[in-house]
Amino acid sequence: MSWQIFAVISAIAAGVTAVLAKAGLEGVPSHLGNAVRTAIVLLLSLGILVVTGEHQKTSTLTTRAWVFLALSGVATAVSWVAFFKALSLGSATPVTAIDKASLLVTMVLSIVILGEQFSWRTGLGAALIVAGALLASSGGD
Repeated sequence: MSWQIFAVISAIAAGVTAVLAKAGLEGVPSHLGNAVRTAIVLLLSLGILVVTGEHQKTSTLTTRAWVFLALSGVATAVSWVAFFKALSLGSATPVTAIDKASLLVTMVLSIVILGEQFSWRTGLGAALIVAGALLASSGGD
């Protein structure tokens, strides 16, 4: 499958995640809800690792890979903790709209750190997403 198909699957799953998480947080502390979700993510990730046989390729993890993956894990934890707290306090649509504005952060960091190219189409797309996030989040609570 192409990266585009996986990206669409990711977008659909992320949308479903927000709604299910909001429903699951009813009467549940946000950090507890996040911990339960994170434990399930870990178990499923380990299962996929074993089923695909990729657990046999741990030697491909260089020091650089460890550092960047560890930093990504920290950023993911901060993101999830903040997302679950925001979901526990607000409605799913405006919270998720603001969360998806992370595209702007991704774009800037991918240009600076990864050397990706910037185009007017990418910039316009990011600006429209940020504008949409602001519009979608402004009518909520």
